Amino acid sequence: MAYGSALAALSDPTRRQVFERVLEAPQSVGEIAKAMPISRPAVSQHLRVLKDAGLVHEAKAGTRRIYSADAKALGELRAAIDEMWRTALGNFAATVNRKEERS
Repeated sequence: MAYGSALAALSDPTRRQVFERVLEAPQSVGEIAKAMPISRPAVSQHLRVLKDAGLVHEAKAGTRRIYSADAKALGELRAAIDEMWRTALGNFAATVNRKEERS
């Protein structure tokens, strides 16, 4: 999973809602579409983007496809965001320390 593609995929509010539905439990396109104000083809398109970004897996169950969140990808995304915060907080602390040293 690439950090940038995952964030880009989740930047769309509707796609994020589709992803949140999949986070609740593995679901088919039809199950997701029933709970949303968009069509099944639209849900499928959003799922394709999420799958391409590595955020969801697809499993065949008869004629249906069941989508579930990729736990590994979520861990990688969280690690990238945590690192971003560590860097930002470290830079903030360094700036505060420099200002205190000048005072």
